[in-house]
Amino acid sequence: MIGQFAASKAGHDKDTLYVIVAEEGDFVALSDGRSKPLERPKRKRKKHIQLIAKTVGGELLDALKRQRASDEQIKYALKQYRRSLKEDSDGTSES
Repeated sequence: MIGQFAASKAGHDKDTLYVIVAEEGDFVALSDGRSKPLERPKRKRKKHIQLIAKTVGGELLDALKRQRASDEQIKYALKQYRRSLKEDSDGTSES
């Protein structure tokens, strides 16, 4: 689950996109690199997040597992994911 993208389903941060940086029981720690940096991740119950079937790149995933990731890497991964969503919705799918 670490390294997977997730969106908040409940709370004041509803629909905010995060990266899962840790997992503990029924809770996950979420970071967006800005308002919730790696030093102070958002702690949320698993039932309050929507998992996205996409994970961060291999280098960032390794860094997260070794606890050596940076906020800049998280921000960049989220930016790349949003960019891929935009490209998909811009009509790049041809029938």
